[in-house]
Amino acid sequence: MRVDVISNVDDIRSEDFIQKSAAVIDVLRATSTMITALAQGACGLLPVETVPQAQSKRSEHTFVGGERYYKKIPGFQAGNSPHDYMTDEIAGKLVVLTTSNGTRGLLKSQRAAKLLAASFMNGTAVASALASFERDVILLCAGCRNEFSLEDGLCAGMIIDAMESMLDQPLRLNDLGFAMKLAYRQCRGNLYKTVMEGASAKQLVKLGYAHDVEYCTGIDTVPVVPIAKQDFILVPLY
Repeated sequence: MRVDVISNVDDIRSEDFIQKSAAVIDVLRATSTMITALAQGACGLLPVETVPQAQSKRSEHTFVGGERYYKKIPGFQAGNSPHDYMTDEIAGKLVVLTTSNGTRGLLKSQRAAKLLAASFMNGTAVASALASFERDVILLCAGCRNEFSLEDGLCAGMIIDAMESMLDQPLRLNDLGFAMKLAYRQCRGNLYKTVMEGASAKQLVKLGYAHDVEYCTGIDTVPVVPIAKQDFILVPLY
């Protein structure tokens, strides 16, 4: 099985996903937020690209959230902090989410045969699902402002490490995938401190979201695996 890690959303074309499994990784914070929302009882999650698209989905049956440049969009019910979704208000509702990078990554990946959302919080469960699909895999690091993000790469390394353990054989990796596997193995005992050295974590701390960084770097704490289904709505695989 081949696994390619892609450094950011702009480094890949939608046709590259055809007949492959894919997982989009935006640890800080979009995919961590998606996992949290589904774990809190949302009936599904719809990623959309623009603010007007999200606004058009407002109804008594939806919960609309989003951010631009780390900040909550005015008038939305929530931003992109997973803590905004730890509320009974979302139970049974469709969460509509637009973010700077993570939702764009999912939309660009929608031609994949199987499409998941991944973070440290569900990494081992995602690895198990990808291994079971028996297809070549793309791990798309959402990144930030068209650049690679350290935490997304380390999460890709975690998924690769877990898949190799499950399959009991090496995967065929691209160079970035090999590098991230080695990096994750080197720092997994001190993951939070390592992630805190990255630009995204530093910016979130500066804006008062240090608690989000700590929450999003928890390993296998919320083993819900969002998978894209009909109408491109993400629901729990397990």
